[in-house]
Amino acid sequence: MSTPLFPQQVIARKRDGHALSADEIAAFVRGATDGSWADYQLSAMLMAIFTRGMNTAETVTLTQAMMNSGVVADLSSVRLPKVDKHSTGGVGDKVSVHLAPMVAACGVAVPMISGRGLGHTGGTLDKLESIPGFCVGLSLEEYRERVESVGCALIGQTKNLAPADKKLYALRDVTATVECLPLICASIMSKKLAEGIDALVLDVKFGGGAFMKTKDEARALAQAMVDIGNAMGKPTRALLTRMEQPLGRCVGNALEVAESVECLRGNGPADLMEVTYALGADMLRLAKVAKDAKDGERRLREAVTSGAALRKFREIVEAQGGDARMIDTPAVLPRARLIREVRATTAGYVQSVDAMTVALAALRLGAGRVRAEDAVDHAVGFSELIKIGERVEAGAVLAVVHANDESKFAQAQAAILGEAIRVGDAPVTPGPLIAEQVG
Repeated sequence: MSTPLFPQQVIARKRDGHALSADEIAAFVRGATDGSWADYQLSAMLMAIFTRGMNTAETVTLTQAMMNSGVVADLSSVRLPKVDKHSTGGVGDKVSVHLAPMVAACGVAVPMISGRGLGHTGGTLDKLESIPGFCVGLSLEEYRERVESVGCALIGQTKNLAPADKKLYALRDVTATVECLPLICASIMSKKLAEGIDALVLDVKFGGGAFMKTKDEARALAQAMVDIGNAMGKPTRALLTRMEQPLGRCVGNALEVAESVECLRGNGPADLMEVTYALGADMLRLAKVAKDAKDGERRLREAVTSGAALRKFREIVEAQGGDARMIDTPAVLPRARLIREVRATTAGYVQSVDAMTVALAALRLGAGRVRAEDAVDHAVGFSELIKIGERVEAGAVLAVVHANDESKFAQAQAAILGEAIRVGDAPVTPGPLIAEQVG
């Protein structure tokens, strides 16, 4: 039996720049899980990792320990290949809502445990909860049953899934240690690999509306997560995608769900579908259902044109208690009291649609939360957003604001006209949406 390690021993080792052993990392994660390490000791350790970093072996070990700090979902009874997708978060990123049923309609199980929005990025759970009755709080047993019977489940993190991450994430938020690559990777991958999946596809975003501002930062994060997934026996691939303008034409929970339904009908915006097909094709490839990206995209398009993807979405909504009438009758979704157009004051070409400005304007409307305990107004946001490079005439619609308060509408309108959307004389071509593939 090994000698118990005192917290200060482990903290000092990392403070002094040493690589930690598996036992030392296990002691740290166990201390976060069972409360045997005080918050000030956990915080000191997080700062030591932030300052000194971790090598790949340490990061893999940390991820494994955090994953095993709680229950790892057992989906062995699901005979289909099981593949999930994770996005690092962006503005208007509703891809999961329609991608999951598209992939499931192609014969791949999609066990997806998602999060809520906080700050400028939206959360998949908040979007899904705009569907009346939709339950994201399934138990792990209910989750397994839905994956087995429907081929997909879309739920939130349960208290027994990677509990060490919940504790450490809360401390990172208040100790200025969020922007640390090993801690980011371990947080994301411990939860994803606890889902019971066989493989994982990552959408790592970069740009003004993303957590990672540069492509180099995004590439480093993507490579680190791909290395962890592969080292833990779960084939992992990543796409680096640009997030300078919102993805699609809607921002706001119910509005984005309605846009996802249009994607399933074959009417999705070009940029949104480009990312969707690329991620879905990689999911089908890792599941060995498609032989290459072209074959994967062909299968996904067939699932949409045949109606199979939309039927699968209806099945998912009904299986999780949601009102599936929203698929055919969008009025079932929450609707804002004020729905007004914002129009261009000059003619020209759209030079920029600043994703962060749009996101913060949506946040002020009530579409997101500043603090975890804040309530979300599922009805508010923006629709019909103009895109970079499009030609507009004076009086053309730049966006439609959905608000429940006159003063908040005025603020949103001012943000759109003042900072978010800029119109100029020169034609503009936006940069490629999918910048790179990793893995």
